[in-house]
Amino acid sequence: MSLSLRPEKADPLPAAVAPRPARSSSALRRSALPLGSLVLFLFLWQLLAVSGTWSETLVPPPVKVWRAFIDVSTTHDGVRGYNGTYLIEHLGISLRRIAFGAGIGIAAGVVFGLLMGTVGWVRSLFEPWITFLRTLPPLAYFSLLIIWLGINEEPKITLLAVAAFPPVAVSTTTAVAAVPKALTEAARALGASRWDVVRDVVVPSALPETLTGVRLAVGVAYSSLVAAELVNGLPGIGGMVKDAANYNNTPVVLVGIIAIGISGLIIDGLLLRLERAVVPWRGRT
Repeated sequence: MSLSLRPEKADPLPAAVAPRPARSSSALRRSALPLGSLVLFLFLWQLLAVSGTWSETLVPPPVKVWRAFIDVSTTHDGVRGYNGTYLIEHLGISLRRIAFGAGIGIAAGVVFGLLMGTVGWVRSLFEPWITFLRTLPPLAYFSLLIIWLGINEEPKITLLAVAAFPPVAVSTTTAVAAVPKALTEAARALGASRWDVVRDVVVPSALPETLTGVRLAVGVAYSSLVAAELVNGLPGIGGMVKDAANYNNTPVVLVGIIAIGISGLIIDGLLLRLERAVVPWRGRT
């Protein structure tokens, strides 16, 4: 009797391929849900606007907001955008302020977080001040910054830097302090210097929480944007919102708010992609 060594006939549909339709339908469902929620929101908005419960000054219909978007994005009746500046230019100027301000705050937060997480007396010295700063709303010290720095770009950049600093400092400090001592002791046993331990062990271990702090810091900077542009904020998207509010121009106010929100979502998505690329071991959410 002979034994056949030929493999049995393979299944024409491998097991690895079988779940693909389910994954495709799941991805389609995840894409459809946000779109459906947007359609539902616009429907309820239109329903509320035409109900007459509030005047159009308070709740303008979506079509008026769309017209305001077109007006501030183009030249109409000889007027260029809003206050002589297009919407995209207002947004670009504000994003530049956030990039400078939040960038400074994030860099300082990472440095202070590393120092406070590795040196005990530095943490004891600075942590109460950072907690104090974290609890202050931006408007609480913006007037003081104007007195000190004037009404040009300096107080705006400083406000955004101060707003972005605490989340990164706190998250980095916590992450550094949570690094397992076994890892640092093993590195030192292998002859690593203090700097080598920080660079090769502490920083990679703390990186996921630090990047989360960066995302939080950018969000805090965005929430402080209108406050930063309260004084001499034009051109700028926050200044545009503030100026339009002075004249009860609700459609333009809503256009500015929507522009801030959408750009914030895009930037947060890019930061999330960066986090997944830099720390892939953390997994996907």
